[in-house]
Amino acid sequence: MANLNLDYLATFRLVVSRGSFSGAAEALSLSQPAVSLQIRQLEQALQVRLIERTSRGVRPTPAGLTLVEHSMKIDAVVSTAVESVCLHSDEITGTVTVGTGATACIHLLPPLLQQLRQAHPLLKVDVRTGNTSDIVRGVEENRIDIGLVTLPAAGKNLNIIPQGTDEFVVIMEKDASEQSAKIWTPGALLPLPLIIFEPGSGTRALIDQWFRETGHIACPVMELGSIEAIKRMVRAGLGYSIVPRMSVACIEERSGLDLYSVTPSLHRTLGAVMREDRIVSRGINEVLKSLNSSFAKNEII
Repeated sequence: MANLNLDYLATFRLVVSRGSFSGAAEALSLSQPAVSLQIRQLEQALQVRLIERTSRGVRPTPAGLTLVEHSMKIDAVVSTAVESVCLHSDEITGTVTVGTGATACIHLLPPLLQQLRQAHPLLKVDVRTGNTSDIVRGVEENRIDIGLVTLPAAGKNLNIIPQGTDEFVVIMEKDASEQSAKIWTPGALLPLPLIIFEPGSGTRALIDQWFRETGHIACPVMELGSIEAIKRMVRAGLGYSIVPRMSVACIEERSGLDLYSVTPSLHRTLGAVMREDRIVSRGINEVLKSLNSSFAKNEII
């Protein structure tokens, strides 16, 4: 009887979903030869070819397709077994992987994680950052338990739980604008130098849509992946930006900046994204409860 390595099964599923060894290696932070070796050892254990190379990449053989189906069931059974055993302990243990964007990671998660550590010292929460599409893919591939992303989020077999809304505001260098009484519409902002999130993020998509709905196209002078980098550029007088209010909620976070509302108003909805077949462990449930509490306390909802 073949001994199946659960880590190798997870790698195999990732190779299939990404359609390449290099894509799986990147997602796992492994070298491509290491991924190839795991698949080769899995094939040797089962004595059957699981992956075949084509001109468009790799794809599973018929045996590989069968293994994909069964490996997902195996993963679910293992998760159930671990959770059932953990129920015999009064302590909430295990690891929960949360994926989110940089803004929520910086401005929402730290107090949440601090409270979780104090309440459940044996519960480990790993955090991954990326744009919405990266996080959703991680959820689909079982590398992320909970994704906290800007909605809408498109994916296969996802359970999406809206958490709350966050208003967008214009930020400018403090006291630099002589037009503070002006109503900041897309048309009024268009001539000014815009510093904005890089393409691919849900936040960027919403801002672009806000301009388009009034017949304008935003032409940024800078596209950055970090909210803190954007704020530094604005403080230096290099342009303005449109950012989630969450990122400038505290006095120290909006130091050197002036804030203005936009017309028409612009909001984003943040949601927790999980696989539909994800077994909600005690740890995952505690993280979800903490997210709900954090949104309520910050009055983002």
